[in-house]
Amino acid sequence: MPALPEYEFRTACTYNNNDPRCVEVATNIPGKVAVRSSVTGDMVEFTTPEWIDFLRGAKLGEFDPA
Repeated sequence: MPALPEYEFRTACTYNNNDPRCVEVATNIPGKVAVRSSVTGDMVEFTTPEWIDFLRGAKLGEFDPA
């Protein structure tokens, strides 16, 4: 069985040594987007359409605190 490709994460924020909470995003595997915490390493995977919908909603303020 061929090896699965590994995600290549990039940091999606400015890393601050005094507050190291960053989100890392990988888009190198076609059809998938992975997002992980730079602190815990916890990761979630999205399909590309799910990720696009999430970004669209975030830009429209759908996830802003009430």
